[in-house]
Amino acid sequence: QVHLVESGGGLVQAGGSLRLSCEASRSLSSINVMGWYRQALGKQRERVATITRSGDTNYLDSVKGRFTITGDNAYTVYLQMNSLDPEDTAIYYCYARNPEWPTDIWGQGTQVTVSS
Repeated sequence: QVHLVESGGGLVQAGGSLRLSCEASRSLSSINVMGWYRQALGKQRERVATITRSGDTNYLDSVKGRFTITGDNAYTVYLQMNSLDPEDTAIYYCYARNPEWPTDIWGQGTQVTVSS
C-alpha cells in the first residue's frame, strides 16, 4: 500500500507563488503516474497536472505556463505554482496510479488560498 503526504499549501496574495510537495512511501520509479487534482468549494474536482514515470507531463489548460510538475527521481513530486490567481483557490490533492492497483491512491489534501 502506497501512502501520500502533501505539504506546502497556504495563503498567498494574487500573483504570488507556492510549491506543493507530495511524498510517497514508495519510490517514484515504481509508480506509473502521479499528479495533482484540485477541488474548489462547490465545484467538481479537476485534474491539474500529471507526470509519468518516464517524465511526460500534462496540464490543465488554465494552469499551463504558470504551474510546473516535477519529480525528484526518488520519493517526492512537486507542483510549483506561479502567478497564482484567486481562481486557483482550492484543496489540492496528490494522487498516484498504477494499472495493477484496484484504485488510485490519494493524499489527504492541502488547502491553497489566493487572496485578491
